[in-house]
Order: sequence, then structure tokens, then C-alpha cells
Amino acid sequence: MSDIDLFSNLALGFGVALSWQNLLYCLIGALLGTLIGVLPGIGPVTTIAMLLPITFKLPPTSALIMLAGIYYGCQYGGSTTAILVNLPGEASSIVTTLDGHQMARQGRAGDALAVAALGSFVAGCFGTLLIAAAGPPLAGMAQQFGPAEYFSLMVLGLVASVVMAHGSVLKSFAMIFFGLMLGLIGTDVDTGAMRYTFGVGELSDGISFVALAMGLFGIAEILRNLDGPETDRSVLGSKVTGLWPKASVLKSALPAVLRGTGLGSVLGLLPGGGAVLASFAAYTVEKKLAKDPSRFGKGAIEGVAGPESANNAAAQTSFIPMLTLGIPSNAVMALMVGAMIIQGIEPGPEVMTKRPDLFWGMIASMWVGNLMLVIINLPLIGMWVSLLRVPYRLMYPAIVLFCCIGVYTLNNSTFEVVMAAAFGLMGYGLMKFGFEPTPLLLGFVLGPLMEENLRRAMRYAQGDPIVFVERPLSAALLAVAVVLLIIVLLPAIRKKREDVFVE
Repeated sequence: MSDIDLFSNLALGFGVALSWQNLLYCLIGALLGTLIGVLPGIGPVTTIAMLLPITFKLPPTSALIMLAGIYYGCQYGGSTTAILVNLPGEASSIVTTLDGHQMARQGRAGDALAVAALGSFVAGCFGTLLIAAAGPPLAGMAQQFGPAEYFSLMVLGLVASVVMAHGSVLKSFAMIFFGLMLGLIGTDVDTGAMRYTFGVGELSDGISFVALAMGLFGIAEILRNLDGPETDRSVLGSKVTGLWPKASVLKSALPAVLRGTGLGSVLGLLPGGGAVLASFAAYTVEKKLAKDPSRFGKGAIEGVAGPESANNAAAQTSFIPMLTLGIPSNAVMALMVGAMIIQGIEPGPEVMTKRPDLFWGMIASMWVGNLMLVIINLPLIGMWVSLLRVPYRLMYPAIVLFCCIGVYTLNNSTFEVVMAAAFGLMGYGLMKFGFEPTPLLLGFVLGPLMEENLRRAMRYAQGDPIVFVERPLSAALLAVAVVLLIIVLLPAIRKKREDVFVE
């Protein structure tokens, strides 16, 4: 794609993103994302799962702009409380507490917050630029894929998500298999036969994606948080000053911002990677490169700048495989794919050609949203921190009620509310026994797409499975999946992997 095409497409995108309606939904997403990032124990997955029923009534572009704003807004909001009160609102902000809170205790909270916000803004803008530049070539390449290549790509995506996910490899594969099985429930589109419905008529259309997502990531997460002790949030630091750092502070932070941005941009593309892995990796890199590593954990500005830039860059670039290939790289992207399906949009490379307003409007809205987040975060720090005084015992029942109302109003079905509750209890049980629910959701989303492409490939080859290895690209993708699988199952590698995730 030429520079002229890129500029004309971005002009189309900004025309869509700057309409008053989409600006409003971008602002709502950014505000909600910041709020959810500030409040520990909720997170973007829970929030997006809760809001899926609402998006059914919105225009597709507005709905996806709002959901995207929630995701990258969470990365901003999580740093605020991580720095001020040592409470990471979002998992990717855990690393920020190590040096950010130490800076706040030394009276340098303003420097830490400003560097976090500015680093996030730089990384978010670069990540969005990468989507705009890399998206069209990838989508163009994906349009050359046949069903065999798509099936092999999805197999690689699921295997890679296990490699990158923390916890037991065996448990992760069990969750993927369980998700694939759940995706098969319902009516077979080819034969019209009922599969695994056990005579329950409400399951003839399959398991509701909203009920599954709401249960696994909404209700289950609330049960998990109620199970633990409530964190003491009574001490909320003094008034923050000096929100524009000195040139010397910016000069020290800039290399870490650039390194974190580059690292996060790459890790965001990987299945199972995303913002959490990027922030930990960036902190490790900064500590390894530092002349005096002992400064880390005692208020090193690089320990804030690197991870905060990395998690925002990863949050942006994780949209690339979802928008261009229709392959979700993490739980949030799986929910975004679900939102597209609810809106009647088939995820994949054709989104860019059939719905250019949606594709480029989302990309342009990310620039707008990142600018909004800088403006929202720094002046309103006092308000965000004061929200931590709201007792969770009042907040959680309201969230459960909202979940139930959302599930019910989608199809006016009490069965789906019961299903969401059942999945909530199941998700809570899985977490207690060390099973991560994210692979299950990825398997559930990709299962029907894998089945469809498997059948199409087998029809094309007249039932000969050799088609998956005789086509060069399909064979290469499967080979990479097998190599990854062998590597992660080697005892020495497996132990090293578990040690890294524990650390």
C-alpha cells in the first residue's frame, strides 16, 4: 500500500472517529477504562464482558471504539493507584508498584505519574501507527489464505497461547480442549443435527457467548475477589504536585520509554502475550541494562517508564492479529471478536475491504483516545484515588446485578442468566484449582471457525488430510506449532518457563 493510500485511509478513519457520536463513545470508553483500571479486582475482561449486551444496540463502529477505549484506558488507570497507594488496579500495573510507589513515598509521585502518562501516550501512538502501517499488508496476505492455512494458523495460535500463558501446560491444553468442545454444542450447520444439547431446546443455537464470558470473567472474578481479604485502602497519599517533570527526569526516562515501546509492540502481537507479559519483560530489560541495578525497587524512574510504555504498546498492537486475521491473541481480543460476531461482522481480513469505515475508524479513534487519556488522567488524579474509598461489599452486588440484567435483556432469556451463574461458579472453581479460563474462551471462539475451515479444506481435498501438509504455508504453520509444543514439553524448558512466570 502506497503512502497516498495510507493517508487517504487515515483521512477516512479520522472522519469516522471525529464524528460527535464516536467521539462520545471514545470518551465513555476512555473514562470507563480509567475507572476500571483504578479499581483493583475488576479489570478490562470483566468490564467488556459486562458491556457486551449493550453493544448489541449500538452501531458496530461506535461499539468497538468504546470497547477498545476500555482496554487501553485500563492500562492508564492501573498506574495511578499502583504509584500512589501501591494497589495495581490492572494486572499489567503490578510491576509499576515496585518503583512507582517508592517514588511517591519519596515525594516524587508527580514525576512518576507524569512519566507513566507521557510514556503511555508515546507508546500508544506508536502502537496505533504500527497497526495502520502493518494492518493492510497483513490483511492482504491473509486474503491469499485458503481453509487449510486458516485452520493451521488457528492451531498455531492456540498452541502459542499455551506457551505464553502462565501455569501448567497440561491444564492450559485441557482448557483449550474444553473450550473447543463447548463451541461444538448446538445445531450442525451442514446436517442440521443437534449436537451435545441433551434435549435442551435452549441450546439448539449453541452456548451464548455473552453468558459464557460474563460468567467466566465477570461473576467468577467477583467471587474470587470476595474470597480474599479486602485490602486496606484507608491511607491515600497526600496531595500530588509537580505533574510536569523536569527535563532531567524526562531525559532519564526517554530511553526506557523507547525500549518499552519497541518491546511491547512485538509482544502484543504474540498469542497469550499482551500487556501483562510486556510490562514484566520491559522491567527485566531495564534492570539488566542499568549501570546500577540496585536502584530498582527503590524509586528508579526507568522502572516506571519502561513497563508503562510496554503495556500500552502491547495493548495497541494486540489488535493487529484480531483486525487483520480474525485471530484473538488474548481474552480481551476474544471478547472483541465476540462483539463483532454479535454485530453480524465476520472477523478476518475482509473487514478492511468490506468495512473500511470500521477498520480505519477504530485505528483513528485510538489516537484520539490516547490523547483523551492524558487529559483525563493527570488533572483528575484526586477524583480517581477517592473512588478507592468505595467499599467493595457495596460495589460487587451492583456488578452482579448489572451482569444478570445485561444477559437477560440480550434475548429475554432466564435460561441464559442461569447459564451465566453456572459458568461463574465453574470459573471460580477452575481458578481455585489453578486452571486459567482464558484458553477456554479462546478455544470457544476459535472452535466453530476451526471446524468450518477444517470441513472446507477436507471437501477441497476430497477427504484427504494430506492437504494440510502439502500446501507450503499450511505445513510451515503446523511445523512451527509442533516445534513450540516440543520445546515447551521438554522438562528443562518447562521448569525454566515455570520459574520465569513465578518470578
